Amino acid sequence: MNSPHRTAQPAAPLTARPAHAPAARRATLRPLAWAALLALGGPGLLPAVHAQAANAAEPAASASASAPTPTTPTAPAARLPEVTVTGNPLGAATVVAPAAQLSGDALTLRTQSTLGETLDGLPGVSSTYFGPNASRPIIRGLDGDRIRILQNSGATLDASALSFDHAVPTEALVTERIEVLRGPAALLYGGSAVGGVVNVIDNRIPREPINGVAGKAEAAAATGNGERSGGAMVEGGNDRYALHVDVFDRDTDDVRAPADLACEKPGSPGLARRICNSASHTRGGAVGGTVFFDRGYLGASASTYRNDYGTVAEDDVTIGMRSNRYALDGEWRIDAGPLQSIKMQASHTDYVHTEFEGGEAGTTFRNRGNDLRLEAKHAPLGALQGVIGLQAESSRFSAVGEEAFAPYSRSRSTALFAHEELATGWGKLTFGARTEQVSVESFGSADTDRFDTGKHTFHPHSAAVGALVNLAPDWQLTSNLSYTQRAPKDYELFANGPHIATGAWETGDSRLGLEKATSIDVGAAWKSGPQRFAVTAFYSRFSNYIGLTPTGASLTEDGERVPAGTDGALPEYRYQGVRAKFYGLEASGSVRLVGESGLAGATLFGDTASTLDLQLRGDLVRATNEDTGEPLPRIAPLRLGSTLAWASGPWRAGVGFDHLAAQDRVPSDGTRTTGAYTLWNASVGYHQQVQFGATRSNLLWYARLDNITDKLAYSATSILTTTAFPKSPLPGRSLKVGVKATF
Repeated sequence: MNSPHRTAQPAAPLTARPAHAPAARRATLRPLAWAALLALGGPGLLPAVHAQAANAAEPAASASASAPTPTTPTAPAARLPEVTVTGNPLGAATVVAPAAQLSGDALTLRTQSTLGETLDGLPGVSSTYFGPNASRPIIRGLDGDRIRILQNSGATLDASALSFDHAVPTEALVTERIEVLRGPAALLYGGSAVGGVVNVIDNRIPREPINGVAGKAEAAAATGNGERSGGAMVEGGNDRYALHVDVFDRDTDDVRAPADLACEKPGSPGLARRICNSASHTRGGAVGGTVFFDRGYLGASASTYRNDYGTVAEDDVTIGMRSNRYALDGEWRIDAGPLQSIKMQASHTDYVHTEFEGGEAGTTFRNRGNDLRLEAKHAPLGALQGVIGLQAESSRFSAVGEEAFAPYSRSRSTALFAHEELATGWGKLTFGARTEQVSVESFGSADTDRFDTGKHTFHPHSAAVGALVNLAPDWQLTSNLSYTQRAPKDYELFANGPHIATGAWETGDSRLGLEKATSIDVGAAWKSGPQRFAVTAFYSRFSNYIGLTPTGASLTEDGERVPAGTDGALPEYRYQGVRAKFYGLEASGSVRLVGESGLAGATLFGDTASTLDLQLRGDLVRATNEDTGEPLPRIAPLRLGSTLAWASGPWRAGVGFDHLAAQDRVPSDGTRTTGAYTLWNASVGYHQQVQFGATRSNLLWYARLDNITDKLAYSATSILTTTAFPKSPLPGRSLKVGVKATF
């Protein structure tokens, strides 16, 4: 293959498999994993193999997690330009809003089975952690629909914000980059993005011409959960056409735990050092293509994601998920008159999952919807550049079964937005505004009459202003001020039923108004050669923060009110608006101890090419219900971490820790406190080049050891720590090994 060059930049209910696969199956890789191994070199593995020193460092804009951020050799072609895309419609080299990105080796070495756990540990980012199979990112203490998850900057649709046990349908094996934009300056993507945006970028619709054929493949295995995983991607084309194909498969058993845990699932040991019902099987793939013309492109993709997994909270409940997504993406570069270009994105998603109880289908959740986004970049007005846009979304949700706690509903929104940047001699100013019309309609349910019906319309408006100041060649200051309004979601208005994932009877309030918040953050960043440091302080005040608050009442699973303390009764929690405040700090840095431009001014073992870096990270969030004076639930405690990262030629290695303080700032509704703990981790990577004829593949062989001391710990941000203690601790010691090839 020739190295490419880019010219620029229940519908048939799914049956969940048993938690414990047969021994013969556990001993072998899935067929797709074998295919990935073969794709790593194919016949190219037969001739001589020689190691190559890395000759280009891949930047990592974020503080890494426990594993160091390695340096990668130059690939045959650049995958994507290393410019933050999210919240940066003008493609500027720097963004004012606090942002981080993971790509290349940095993403490979910290990939977990869920999006939330993959990003957990980035400054300001934690995870909802509903066991190993379901988690969403938490940003600055905000979760659920306040965090917008995007795919290639376009909207996604699932049911993960509705319940903690619903997984996000994304897979890191076929992801090129993940970007995190912290704070409400992300209002380009929706008024609900009060906490920030997570953008998963996979290039399934190529946006630049590709000359030749390229690809990547990865295979991995782990001891802690018996993981067998593999993924492969191939894309190619010419100046007129481009095609992308990818496929992935990840299979895991019950996850190893640092303590003996009880399990009542048939076929499983009654007591074992495993998290009961935590096995999973994820697979899927996509095909996409693009046609390029003189002034732009038009592309389309179709993807599918399947996931069968245990819910952890209940020993015999599994979820079978299916998500199909179809997307269009195009750009027309006008370069004349008042407009420079117009971009279009559209998608249709069909999401369904069924909850199986002991192998029999129970409640089925379905969400179908469409999204359209138009973005026009106007010609510069002096030093002022910007975009204006239109976004329209619609979705229909249904839940059928005994545990349906929300009604059939339809949600629609239409928004106009603008983003402007003014270049100055000292930096730049940014301005953003968004106005929306949102309608939420409940149709009740054919199975029960407990749900209210009706339609509510809201008109949220949001605005933000930011500044970036270049104080000196090595120093930058940033600040963002915003006012945001968010319309209530369907479940916040109309929920009325038992929610097993939260262990409560949840009741909506159709009288809820807009959630309103005023936020500010101030940051400083310094960089000099390999040394860098960044710190950001933030503060948000909500005048109507919508959250679940206890009413003091108790109900049976049939909805009958009974005295508190009645066996089997569920406490009632109602969605209510309260005054609340969030504030905190985020910091990260890296210090070159030894090597070129190092503080010690010396070499390591006489090797002038070796480097030794000390990577630092930490954050703190405080959140308070100002109506009651009590802390808000599921807030991460003080977190501090460090990694000692060594690099020499093709070798990379690191050892580090993440310390989480005790979390005793919890509300008095029975939320469990958590003790302090420290998790140690290590990783090693080795780069190779495999040459076969005219084809060259870059290989990364890697190993990662998580929770080295096998520490028993529970997450303060997981609702399971309160509702299902001690069933779901953080995973125990695990060794993961793998190989990734790019060609």
